[in-house]
Amino acid sequence: MLTVFFMSIPEYDQLQKFLEYLQFEKRYSQHTILSYKTDLYQLIDYLQYTYEGVPLQAVTATQVRSWLASMRNDKATAKTINRKISSLKSFFKFLMRSGELEKSPMATIVAPKINKRLPSFVAETEMATLQTHVEFPDDWKGITSKLIISLLYATGIRLNELITLKTQHVDLYNQQVKVLGKGNKERIIPVGKDVLDQVKAYLKLKKEQNLVNERDHLLVTEKGKSLYPKFVYLVVKEHLGYVTTLNKKSPHVLRHTFATHLTNNGADLIAVKELLGHSSLAATQVYTHNTIDKLKNIHKQAHPKA
Repeated sequence: MLTVFFMSIPEYDQLQKFLEYLQFEKRYSQHTILSYKTDLYQLIDYLQYTYEGVPLQAVTATQVRSWLASMRNDKATAKTINRKISSLKSFFKFLMRSGELEKSPMATIVAPKINKRLPSFVAETEMATLQTHVEFPDDWKGITSKLIISLLYATGIRLNELITLKTQHVDLYNQQVKVLGKGNKERIIPVGKDVLDQVKAYLKLKKEQNLVNERDHLLVTEKGKSLYPKFVYLVVKEHLGYVTTLNKKSPHVLRHTFATHLTNNGADLIAVKELLGHSSLAATQVYTHNTIDKLKNIHKQAHPKA
């Protein structure tokens, strides 16, 4: 449980300004912003009980290391610790940019190594089964659910990008969608005819039922409200459960599936990077591992000494 009753007004103002910066300038999702907020409040709690409430501007690298060490003792994973380090780096960088801090205590903090786990993805045959043999109810929720699955798999967009996708950003004529991603970066993703036909039918039905959405979001509930993350998550979990035995069944798995199927079918890695909205190629290279089995088969079939 977080306790922040001791936070001074200037310190509280700094945090609020930082969170507003994440929301309005970086355009991070509410889930991501909550993670940053939780991490920073946890540090403040630790400073209160261990160092008698030292203010954030006076935090030292030694105190930060002490906090990270305490989390390791509590069996926190390297991934969790790295996320908290990232949150602190962003916050102190924000303070430096606003002139409230001269030097970040994070400059000498080294993040622990994470054992890379290969991304989970749904096999092409399983996705084909989901799209051609799994029936969706013929009501608004069923029609919306089918379009959710189709868009996530066809575009590889993130959960938050999906629920904030505006109707006006779906270009039916040029067969593409404009997505506003992390860091307020726009990217264009081509979309196939089958999915666009679903969108056309959805928009027609939406108009007939007068499901006007004040934010102009494409996907809405039966009352015309914007979708919420849990709705999409439950839809994906339910329908992937019909075709795959993967332990994790989430919208992000469909993003991994999109990228993996592209690379397995010969897509250029730089192009995949652009479609995913990654800031660096390193983040995209994780998908190349999934092509190894295919390369082995090609080598076996084509090379005279294989």
